[in-house]
Amino acid sequence: MAKNNDGKMSREEAGRMGGEATSRNHDKEFYQEIGRKGGEATSDNHDKEFYQEIGKKGGETTAENHGEEFYQEIGRKGGEATSENHDKEFYQEIGRKGGEATSDNHDKDFYREIGEKGGNARAKQRDND
Repeated sequence: MAKNNDGKMSREEAGRMGGEATSRNHDKEFYQEIGRKGGEATSDNHDKEFYQEIGKKGGETTAENHGEEFYQEIGRKGGEATSENHDKEFYQEIGRKGGEATSDNHDKDFYREIGEKGGNARAKQRDND
């Protein structure tokens, strides 16, 4: 047992022991409920910018700790899970929304440029076949 300078249990040790006791006395539903309550309290006390900031920090930390393979794997798993849970209409709808958002944010020059890039890539592919 970790002791502080006056021979008493440290705060860290007391917290660890309390957490272990709590985990022995409660089930999954208990933790889900306190998590839900904590999430609601956090939501009540913070605005959109708070969530954007913690999301940014989390994304940066994840990027620092994982390589390209990690992102490929989670992308593959996410794509598989999405395809198992959605039908053709879902994909048509998200494609429509994506197209609308893209057209709202780009002008004719953008479409001209991506069309040219696509045409060049196709021509190059045909030349290599």
